[in-house]
Amino acid sequence: MGVSRDLQVQPIEPGHLDALLALCREHAAYEKADFQENGQVERWRSMMFSEPTVLHGWIATDSGEPCGFMTVTIDHATWSARRFAYMDCLYLRESHRGLGLGRMFLDRLREFSVARQCGWAEWQTPPDNELGLGFYQRMGASAKAKVRFHYDVEERRTP
Repeated sequence: MGVSRDLQVQPIEPGHLDALLALCREHAAYEKADFQENGQVERWRSMMFSEPTVLHGWIATDSGEPCGFMTVTIDHATWSARRFAYMDCLYLRESHRGLGLGRMFLDRLREFSVARQCGWAEWQTPPDNELGLGFYQRMGASAKAKVRFHYDVEERRTP
């Protein structure tokens, strides 16, 4: 007999921020990236729950337990002079992949984008994320070949 699940995707609320921190830690480990806890919970609180809202987020739950998240910002394209949604993160715990939550997140991304008059949505994923690449292509997304750069502009302090 299968396990009964109550899978939901809902907007992130202030009470979800500690769970979001844990999920971000897992997401970074999945991508083999460094993750530092440095006060982002309070910055998220300001970005998500103050006006204007600059970071929009959704959390996936399984019977109330957080198991994934997606965050989105709104950006603007110079060439077309149009708004677009930028999905910064989408992460699901391995135990919750293949259950339809990714599709639910992309449905929320589509609804969000249409409601805010965004012409399209964009995101990126590491080139070795074969599961993610396959999923996005099955959902109808197409890849654009570009190289991502990171330019650290914060002042470096010597210890």
